[in-house]
Amino acid sequence: MTPSSTPAADDVFVGIDVSKDVLDLVRLDQPDALLRFPNSPEGVQQIVELMLECKPARIAIESTGKLETPLLMALLQQRLNACHVNPQRVRQFARAVGHNAKTDALDALVLARYAKAVGPRITEEKSENQRELAELVNCRRQLIEGRTAHLHQSRRARSEFAQKQLKAVIAQLDERIEELEQAIGKLIESDEQMRPIDSIIRSFIGAGAVLSATLLAHLSEIGRLDHAPLSALVGVAPFNDDSGKRTGQRHIRGGRPGVRHVLYLCTISAIRCNQQIKAKYKQLLAQGKHKKVAIIACARKVLRVLNAMIRDRQNYRPTPTKIT
Repeated sequence: MTPSSTPAADDVFVGIDVSKDVLDLVRLDQPDALLRFPNSPEGVQQIVELMLECKPARIAIESTGKLETPLLMALLQQRLNACHVNPQRVRQFARAVGHNAKTDALDALVLARYAKAVGPRITEEKSENQRELAELVNCRRQLIEGRTAHLHQSRRARSEFAQKQLKAVIAQLDERIEELEQAIGKLIESDEQMRPIDSIIRSFIGAGAVLSATLLAHLSEIGRLDHAPLSALVGVAPFNDDSGKRTGQRHIRGGRPGVRHVLYLCTISAIRCNQQIKAKYKQLLAQGKHKKVAIIACARKVLRVLNAMIRDRQNYRPTPTKIT
């Protein structure tokens, strides 16, 4: 899929605050003119028609528990420059510019100002299969988390009856997880765009079905971004912590935690079985790096290799003697 590409008015920035019943819209060039629409198919269509007339440079919409999905999809289908933004970052921006009050109208205005000042990434339209894959991957992750919680609870439970009930739930979760994994595999296999990328990812020694599905669902930018911005997008790029003469330890932050978690687990596997990544890990330890720091550095390496593989449409070719 390609990013939204509607010719835009460089001086028009729009913020839309989404709630269950109402969509509040503010244009930054008309900050006092609040427009209110019902959060319904009719209201969404009215907003789309309005946006097609003015073609904003950015339309900022917060993530609001999926309530924003119909509007976001409708805007993207018309190649409008909609940005699906992180609400936490928007609130931090609001406090930074002195917007401590909170109303629907103010929230929409803050979103418009955020769109102009920060210039968030324009969201890409996903295919129906990509959207379904994302939901399946998210559902699997939630069931895995639930299974892990029940396993821990069953190990601590002293009551035999409680243990029996927990084991029954765990068995049911195992069945549901297996069904989900089968559905994910069939969906990827049936999609002409995802199937070849899945094959490329899984050719990497240490990568499996879970990493492949996660990247296809939640990192569509892979293969099209340079390595540095892609690492920052995932959240494995270290950021400096220096001030004056002090040189602090660099830390990773932000990014997409779901992708980062799966990549981290894949990297641990690759350190064991992939000679190229194992050599990189040993080299970092020999330089005195902490083990977790070395693993994150190897995760960046894994991501870099996968990014190049998908960009060049080439399966993995091991190079164990070359460490970069």
